Amino acid sequence: MISKYTTQSIIVLSILLVVLATSFSGCTEVTDNEETTLKIFHAGSLGMPMEELEQRFEELHPNVDVQREAAGSVACVKKITELDKQADILASADYTLIPSMMIPEFTDWYIVFARNQIVIAYTNDSKYNDEINQSNWYDILRRDGVTFGISNPNDDPCGYRSQIVTQLAETYYSDDMIYDDIMEANTGITISSKGNVSAIKMPMSEEINPDTKKIMLRSMEVELSSALEMGEIDYFYIYRSVAVQHGFKFVELPSQIDLGSIEYTDMYNKVNIELSNGKVIDGKPIVYGMTIPKNAIEYDLAVEFVKLMISEEGQQIFLNNGQPPIIPAVSSDINAVPDELKEYLTKE
Repeated sequence: MISKYTTQSIIVLSILLVVLATSFSGCTEVTDNEETTLKIFHAGSLGMPMEELEQRFEELHPNVDVQREAAGSVACVKKITELDKQADILASADYTLIPSMMIPEFTDWYIVFARNQIVIAYTNDSKYNDEINQSNWYDILRRDGVTFGISNPNDDPCGYRSQIVTQLAETYYSDDMIYDDIMEANTGITISSKGNVSAIKMPMSEEINPDTKKIMLRSMEVELSSALEMGEIDYFYIYRSVAVQHGFKFVELPSQIDLGSIEYTDMYNKVNIELSNGKVIDGKPIVYGMTIPKNAIEYDLAVEFVKLMISEEGQQIFLNNGQPPIIPAVSSDINAVPDELKEYLTKE
């Protein structure tokens, strides 16, 4: 025979179990529906492939909202290192910015994952578009009435690479006035010789003072795309991948000057550029890098996104957008990268 006290205890225990079950059920429901944000700072030239990667990642992770901020790579890094902004992934058009500006305080490792090259983009409405080619592009840019765009070297790797390419052209074409006529005569940028190296020196951004009748200057190279499309400029220096993505015509420059070939690294090294902050950039092949900063909030999701970028699926997305991936991607320190990524990597 069950006592009334035992019966009451059973009733109380049953009520408690129902309450707890309801509470846990409610908690699970909230968690399942909770949206998580993954923040990515990336180079402007990565815009289209990153958009496709975002869409694919959100298909695989329906509760994740990937939020991307595109800017010049130097500006992207400074958001983290100087402005204390939080990001889960940093992807730069110049991988060397990560070891020189972020390691060891803001990250411990990086991965190089893609290449590119500089071209001169134009449209059917550009002046002398029916004449320009690999042998005369610099003469076309010199002509009266022709306008062209460059991105700000102090903010954007495409900007300082455009300067380096123009100076390298002097040796390749045996014309020692190409840089002087195209860049130095139309801006506050200066150049000098230091031994056998040509040294370009950038003033502060507000002192670049481009002749606006000749040059359009923007912080990020992709900002010049709309200017070309609208006929506000005739030409601009840009990555080959961006020209392909926008359907622009372009002059493919010789490999000896386009910064696209490891074979010509020694030649590229004959030019360097000092940015307004004192940082010196040597001419070198264009290689993209990424990392997960130490202030990442969604670390596990960041690892999953990077895994997608360097997987076969991610590599195909880059190929489809005219940007050769590095296969396999290369790690700066195989021991420092997350374990989940190691199978996709080789050591530098």
